[in-house]
Amino acid sequence: MKVFAGNSNRQLAEAICNYLNVPLGRASVRRFADQEIFVEIQENVRGEDVFLVQPTAFPANDHLMELLIMIDAMRRSSARRITAVLPYFGYARQDRRASGRTPISAKLVANLITEAGADRVMTLDLHAGQIQGFFDIPTDNLFALPVLTRDIKSHYDLSNVMVVSPDVGGVVRARALAKRLDCLLAIVDKRRDRPGESEVMNIIGDVTGKDCLLIDDIVDSGGTLCNAADAMLAQGASSVTAYITHGVLSGGAVTRVTSSKLRELVITDSIQPTTAVLSAHNIRVVTTAPLIGEAISRTSQEESVSSLFD
Repeated sequence: MKVFAGNSNRQLAEAICNYLNVPLGRASVRRFADQEIFVEIQENVRGEDVFLVQPTAFPANDHLMELLIMIDAMRRSSARRITAVLPYFGYARQDRRASGRTPISAKLVANLITEAGADRVMTLDLHAGQIQGFFDIPTDNLFALPVLTRDIKSHYDLSNVMVVSPDVGGVVRARALAKRLDCLLAIVDKRRDRPGESEVMNIIGDVTGKDCLLIDDIVDSGGTLCNAADAMLAQGASSVTAYITHGVLSGGAVTRVTSSKLRELVITDSIQPTTAVLSAHNIRVVTTAPLIGEAISRTSQEESVSSLFD
């Protein structure tokens, strides 16, 4: 087994290798003057079980091309099996045609990864679970819930915790966390009466006096989380903390979160945190390296991965 990484999140790749007690594979991923990407694998991979750790976060197109070219390089170097490890799967939010004459980009990206030569895919908290079906190769969708659950148990009195889904679509994820914590569940009902008007937040459930934990897979602009926090505090919640797997945090999201009423935003390192994220007073990062490392180890040894989440 050998583990390699592109330029997207080398810190996570190194942490995974530390867990596995293997060195990070030597590979050069660089650019020509016109920004064309060039990859050179600098060690023998013939007959090896290769894992490429490369979340396709910002800049998504560059990191996706790095992944595709690395897969091609490994295939042409006679690797026995190539697993693309995408802790964050970019384009996952484009999983259906939301209106006429639009693409299903998640399916296109799945096709590209398959055609490049990947034998299997490993990812974390897909935006929509059915994206696994977009791949014609084995795909493992890992869940960050065990990591988030351990963190919650070490920071909160569970007798006063309430898990909250920020929208109806996230109820399954929130219910799974509430079951693990053996606590109550609430739902934020978002409604926009007219285009261009701010969303009206209604809370389904009594949050009075509760430490509310918002759970979701992606935080991008942060607007929904901040608005939901305001609504819950207005209805008597003691505090609101958000637990999110993928901290995209684009544009002014970090500033929006730091100036909000959120007690804390907890994200994983599926996307390499920026300097602004690391310096924010109410944003904290927890690592997924042991979880992904264990999944890689079990995959390499042909053991069960799903039992990690039983």
